[in-house]
Amino acid sequence: MQSSLYRASHWLALICRFVAGVALIGLLMVTIADVSTRYLSQLTEGAISLRVYGSVELVSYLMLFALLAAMAANVEKSQVVVEAFSHRLPQVIKNRLQGFFLFGFVVLGLILFVGLLDSATAAARYGETTQDLRLPMGPIYQLAAILSLLLGLRSFIHALLGVIYAKGEEAAHGE
Repeated sequence: MQSSLYRASHWLALICRFVAGVALIGLLMVTIADVSTRYLSQLTEGAISLRVYGSVELVSYLMLFALLAAMAANVEKSQVVVEAFSHRLPQVIKNRLQGFFLFGFVVLGLILFVGLLDSATAAARYGETTQDLRLPMGPIYQLAAILSLLLGLRSFIHALLGVIYAKGEEAAHGE
């Protein structure tokens, strides 16, 4: 059971890291293209006037995906129990405390999932689009909802590992 949870968490983390990497590369490419075309226009005093339309919009949605995916990919590493309260406690108790704290991220992920799924349904129903590029908002909300669900799911896995097995982030790398 324990090794199955680690394997599931590992594969979910790989998927999330891939999504975060693709989103960050896309964000970087849009930013480079936007800055380059503006600079080219400035150098040629407007003779070459290329623009990346919707660059701010693209960057904001790609940043959303990158952040949600990175949070989901690294949830077990991001929790630090305040040392003032736990520095003298045995590692087993620290791991159990971390597990309890991760249940908060389970709730956060599920709340985000439900809210974004509701937004996706409403956006699809009413034909909501982005402001500049007129991209449908439904799929954007759906992808964000899936990433939020992965955040909740990975948090739940590591919360169980912490609370039941008293295994923390250091054990995840050992198995």
